[in-house]
Amino acid sequence: MSYSVAAVVVDFHAEQDLLGCVDSLIADGVESLVVVDNSTTGSSASVLGDRPVRLVDTEMNLGYGRGMNRGVAFAGAPEFLILSNPDIVVHRGAVAALVHHLATHPQVGIAGPTIVDGSGATYPSLRIFPNIVLAGLHAVLAPLWANNPATKRYRSPGRNGQVDWVSGAFFVVRTEAFQRVGGFDERYFMFAEDMDLCWRLARAGWEVAVVPEAVVTHIEGVSRSRAPRAMVKAHHQSALRFEARTARGARRLLLPLAALLLGTRYAVMSALAPRPR
Repeated sequence: MSYSVAAVVVDFHAEQDLLGCVDSLIADGVESLVVVDNSTTGSSASVLGDRPVRLVDTEMNLGYGRGMNRGVAFAGAPEFLILSNPDIVVHRGAVAALVHHLATHPQVGIAGPTIVDGSGATYPSLRIFPNIVLAGLHAVLAPLWANNPATKRYRSPGRNGQVDWVSGAFFVVRTEAFQRVGGFDERYFMFAEDMDLCWRLARAGWEVAVVPEAVVTHIEGVSRSRAPRAMVKAHHQSALRFEARTARGARRLLLPLAALLLGTRYAVMSALAPRPR
């Protein structure tokens, strides 16, 4: 049985990497593609040429979630949506494996693949929702000790293989589920919008899954390298927003501590961030 599938890619000056992403999606059988150009210069059109892609030019950087929501609005009404960064290369069969899993598991709203980096190493794209202690330890220790126990725990599928959320670099989501929760929360400019989406899907009764045999390569940081310090700031703002949104009961009393820890981490990471190229 065939299913209707559309892909939406949000681009920000990814240039040849965008081309590689689009070509890999086409090679893997995706026929309906939307590219959202989130730049002010119309850079996407110059690299896409005559490829069968619907181009949405925002004429400004809307941020990832807002850009993706705009692209979804132009994608029609497919059963499943592929949402992707522009610096992704899809391995053959990945789309079919993800769509098949969703089609045969009606309780699953979103499914992510195995993500590898350019060297072939597996990227920690399956994560648990952090509590305030885990998030704080990860925030403070990760810049100085990459493989610390808190970060290893956070970047894991959780106990018994449970997956709380999958990376927004690439996943397939059931259109019904995405629309039911209102798509991405546009208050997140960059980062944590994927975690927030999975959190809201879970609250609406949907499950989050990973399909290990589906593989994509993520050439990480292509777009963010143009404004690394701004991305560091957005990362920490989004992390605090997610904590403020999800904290319940006594945990809300610890929000000032979360702000302090994230502020400390932001200061460290901002000092370490390279200058934009």
